[in-house]
Amino acid sequence: MKQFETSKLLKSLPKQFFASLVKNVNRYIMDGYDVINLGQGNPDQPTPDHIIRVLQEAAKNPIHHKYSPFRGFPFLKEACAKFYEREYGVKIDHEKEVAILFGGKAGLVELPQCLLNAGDIVLVPDPGYPDYWSGVALAGAEMYTMPLKAENSFLPDFEEIPKEMEEKAKLMFINYPNNPTGATANLSFFEKTVDFANKHNICVIHDFAYGAIGFEGKKPVSYLEAVGAKEVGVEIYTLSKTYNMAGWRVGFAVGNPSVIEAIELLQDHLYVSLFGAVQEAAAAALLESQQCVEQLVDMYESRRNVLIKGLQKIGWDVTAPHGSFFAWLKVPEGYTSEQFSDLLLEKAQVAVAPGNGFGKYGEGYVRVGLLTNEERLQEAVQRIAKLSMF
Repeated sequence: MKQFETSKLLKSLPKQFFASLVKNVNRYIMDGYDVINLGQGNPDQPTPDHIIRVLQEAAKNPIHHKYSPFRGFPFLKEACAKFYEREYGVKIDHEKEVAILFGGKAGLVELPQCLLNAGDIVLVPDPGYPDYWSGVALAGAEMYTMPLKAENSFLPDFEEIPKEMEEKAKLMFINYPNNPTGATANLSFFEKTVDFANKHNICVIHDFAYGAIGFEGKKPVSYLEAVGAKEVGVEIYTLSKTYNMAGWRVGFAVGNPSVIEAIELLQDHLYVSLFGAVQEAAAAALLESQQCVEQLVDMYESRRNVLIKGLQKIGWDVTAPHGSFFAWLKVPEGYTSEQFSDLLLEKAQVAVAPGNGFGKYGEGYVRVGLLTNEERLQEAVQRIAKLSMF
């Protein structure tokens, strides 16, 4: 069979971190081991029934058997705007300030291609979601990483960015509640972000994937709540985490009209919009009762408490996350992130994600997902305890 060479573009893409992680875990499962997989970021709960019912009924509507409008149905954009006003007190023009996305990841990867030229600089958090790197590579742009350090509550310090990079940067990714650290940001940080972006003419992309998941009664703050935020950026929201709709592939971008127009223009050339029944179900998720979201957050907080208290009890010095469904745990002295992750998988059959997979400053940590029930989390703690490392 003739082997065709791939393009330089494909060769420039970073290694898909999560794909290799899954492959390694699946190898142990295929060998018959009972692996407790805490390394993934895939919600383990089903989509709420009322959302599924809307999909089922909408799927019967012949209008949805045709192509959807290229830029999505107005009713879903209106639902996004109503959601933002209800949840965050932010007014959104649904005609000019909302773009429907094939999941949040699509928007995050597409936006650099919309706004950047080859060689342009992007400010990227380190550690951070690896698919930011993919979008930068596809745009032919270059990254400057902003360290997220424990001593700064895992927030970037804009004063540490060299003057040359401040002037060259055209785009900046931020993400709170944060993957992988579980850190949250307050309104003051977002106000500083807006000031920094204004001063240096930088477009801000705030990845709000875990926007619903905050603990101890503290609701995560939207970037758009900061005065002037829409002037210099957009926020990406996904229904994957808030409503357990990861497989449905539906999200949206809200904010600066010129950025929204750019992403809609690119998507005009890539695809026709989402299946209309999915759009109806997404609108229902955003507008109907949010009790399912409250219950979900309570569940994650209970899981967080079980895991963190259990690990602390066996002597592991760990800190509880403030948001997201991840915990960011320091590895024991004498181990790298990968060495410790490999040890847990080999000796305890507990899978975690090595921190260096999220960037240079992720070294020394592992990411643990709160995406299995409390009994399995307790069992994971017991298996780790048997290694007598702490």
